[in-house]
Amino acid sequence: MSQLYSNPAAVPPGLEYLTQIDQILVHQKIELLEAIIGFETNNQYEIKNSMGQKIFHAKENTDCCTRNICGPLRSFELQIKDNFDQEVIHLIRPYRCTSCCFPCCLQEMEIQAPPGNTIGYIKQDWHMFKPRFSIYDMSKTKVLSIEGPLCAISCCGDVDFDITGKDGHSVGRISKQWTGFIKETLTDTDNFGINFPMDLDVRMKAVLLGACFLIDFMFFERTGDSGQRCNNAKAFGLRLRLNARRQAGAGCRVLLDHERQWQQPGSNTLVQ
Repeated sequence: MSQLYSNPAAVPPGLEYLTQIDQILVHQKIELLEAIIGFETNNQYEIKNSMGQKIFHAKENTDCCTRNICGPLRSFELQIKDNFDQEVIHLIRPYRCTSCCFPCCLQEMEIQAPPGNTIGYIKQDWHMFKPRFSIYDMSKTKVLSIEGPLCAISCCGDVDFDITGKDGHSVGRISKQWTGFIKETLTDTDNFGINFPMDLDVRMKAVLLGACFLIDFMFFERTGDSGQRCNNAKAFGLRLRLNARRQAGAGCRVLLDHERQWQQPGSNTLVQ
């Protein structure tokens, strides 16, 4: 039978700190090369507590061709390390499709802590309109569910994915946080907040952290739109140049008006 709530004897090494918190913040690092030319690099994240103190850092491990050809559908392995650079969680995502029209080959992820020891799984549940996932423990017993909104698009506000228990009551939330128009438009770096009960099994907290990364890749990673990001950057730069030219043109018009006034016969304008 699944143990949903905390069991001190079952805490994987390196995850002891998770027993003391009920919130995790996940901040994706901005990659300058990716932001400027749209070339997809390995995603990197900082994982923090509610006070903004870094407790883990994560880095994707995929090759260049996989990232830039397969896009956000790509398979990957992601290493989560503590502040001593020791890997404490290992995520494995196989290649899967995301079409809502076909219930086969849906998204899934395996979570290991420590690496090599599976503690849970995340599997996408088929639904025509809403993003839904099931959280399983190491014995593949379903313990939690995640359901997102009808439109999982970040537009001037947060996007919430509710976490519910077996009885259907909410026990937490994964929120994609709005980071501002410029950052959202020109980059695919995202910020997330994860809330869960303080006494939730640490292994399930780690699995929910993995679910956050899967949600990021499925709905907010715009790898395939790298050209669009470049166009957005060019358009933004063009708007800045046009505004500068307008301001310069306005200044020139003021100078010309003063010059014409000075050249008119009978003008009282004095030259200092």
